[in-house]
Amino acid sequence: MQELPLNIPEGSRKEVMAYLEPFMLNEMSEYLKPVEEMWQPADFLPDASRDTFFEEVRDLQESAKELPYDLVAVLIGDTITEEALPTYESWLTMVEDVEKNEQGGWMKWVRAWTAEENRHGDLLNKYLYLSGRIDMRQFEISTQYLIQDGFDIGTGADPYRNFIYTSFQELATNVSHRRVAGISKKSGDRLLAKMCGVIASDEARHAKAYMSFISHALQVDPSEVMIAFEDMMRKKIVMPAHFLREAGEPQGEAFAHFSDAAQRLEVYTALDYVEILQSLNTEWAIDKVTGLNDKGEKARDYLMKLPDRLIRLADRVKIPEIQYKFKWIHE
Repeated sequence: MQELPLNIPEGSRKEVMAYLEPFMLNEMSEYLKPVEEMWQPADFLPDASRDTFFEEVRDLQESAKELPYDLVAVLIGDTITEEALPTYESWLTMVEDVEKNEQGGWMKWVRAWTAEENRHGDLLNKYLYLSGRIDMRQFEISTQYLIQDGFDIGTGADPYRNFIYTSFQELATNVSHRRVAGISKKSGDRLLAKMCGVIASDEARHAKAYMSFISHALQVDPSEVMIAFEDMMRKKIVMPAHFLREAGEPQGEAFAHFSDAAQRLEVYTALDYVEILQSLNTEWAIDKVTGLNDKGEKARDYLMKLPDRLIRLADRVKIPEIQYKFKWIHE
C-alpha cells in the first residue's frame, strides 16, 4: 500500500474512505474470485437433465433423514439468513461515501461481494427443497418476513462500525457453516457437508477482506476506529437474522429458538463469540496501535479486558434442553 498520507485529519471518514478506495480496486482480487472459476450451486445438486436425477434426489433424501432435528433447524435458520441478502446489500450501499460513485471501488466491492454471497442461499434453499423434510411455505414466509423486517445492528452509516460488524459477522458465519458441515458429515450426509464447507470457505475469505479494511483504517485514523470498535462491542454484535420469525409469531421469536438449537449442538456458542473478539483483537494488534488520543486509549483498555469478562458470563449461560418444534420442519 502507498505511504500513509499526513494530511488526513482525525475522525475524517470521508478522507479515509477516499484514501482506501484505490486499495479496494487494486486488491479486490485477493478476496474475490473470477466468476467462471467459482463453484456454483449446480455443481452440487442433482441435475434434472440426467436420467439419474430421481435416483440422486432419493439418495439426497435418504441422507437428509439422518440429520438431527436441531441441525435441520440451524440449517434452515442459516439459509434464511443467507436469503435475506437484499437487506445486506442495501445496507452496505448506505454506508457513508460508499454510494458516491457507482463505478468506484466501494460499490464494485459491494456488488461483487453480493454476487458471491448470493450463491449461498441459492444452494441451501434448493437442498432444503429437495430434502423433503421442510415445509417450504413456512420457510418462505419466514424469509419474506426477514427481508421485510430488515435489521437494526447499531452501525448507522459509519464505515468503521459497518466494517467492524462485517468482520465479526463473516467470522461468525464461517464458524456456523463449518460446524454444520462437520455434524452433517458425522450424520452421513456428505453432500451437505461439502456444501456447507465451501460456503464456510467463502465467509472466511470475505472476513479477511473486511478485517483488512479496518487494519488499514487503523493506520490513518486509529482513535476513531478504536472508539468505533469499543462502541460496537458495548452494544454487542447482534446477528443479522435477529428479527427472524415464523408465521403468526412476533418479531425475533424464532431467532431465540434457533440460537438455542445452535448452542445445544455447539454450532455457535457464547464462547465462540468471545473467541471471535479475541481473534479480532489479535488481527488488528490493538495492543500495539500507536497515536491514540485519551478516548482511544480508554477504548483499547476496554477491548483488552472484555474477553475475560465475557468468558465469565458465558460460563453462566443456561441452554434450554427441550427442543422447540418449528413450523419449518415436517414431523
